[in-house]
Amino acid sequence: MRNSVLPIILLFVLFTGVRCMKSNSGNCSPKTVASEAPQIQAYAASNGISAIAHTSGLYYEIVDPGTGATPTLNSKIVITYTGALLDGTIFDQKTTPNNEASGPNSPWPLSDLIEGWRIGIPLIKAGGRIKLIVPSAMAYGCTGYGGIPGNAILFFDINLINVVP
Repeated sequence: MRNSVLPIILLFVLFTGVRCMKSNSGNCSPKTVASEAPQIQAYAASNGISAIAHTSGLYYEIVDPGTGATPTLNSKIVITYTGALLDGTIFDQKTTPNNEASGPNSPWPLSDLIEGWRIGIPLIKAGGRIKLIVPSAMAYGCTGYGGIPGNAILFFDINLINVVP
């Protein structure tokens, strides 16, 4: 009798544990791109950004279109940029171009970057500058990343220094 009760208890514990894990993983509720549009538009207006809505939901302003090569998803890019939350908190900044031959400062494959950058950066050419307001779903979603909270809309001011095919 004792031998038949133990497997039942183990199954109960396993089932309860799996159910708890599933319910805890459901705490992340992503926001839709459309639901963040009013907040993005208000941010653009209050910060003097003449933002254009891309069909994807990304908002952008081309400050300088550039004259060099246009990046594709297969390109590597050399950039400088500032990334900020909509409250003005700067979470990342790169003031020196990533143009070394190798290492962490080597050109970045555009295909490896957040969706907002994959869509926005090809709107300009090398030598150009663009401002992006990226909905959370096109950045780090409801989970966030590092110092970026979940469901954070992000602002980027990006200078595209060079495009490496």
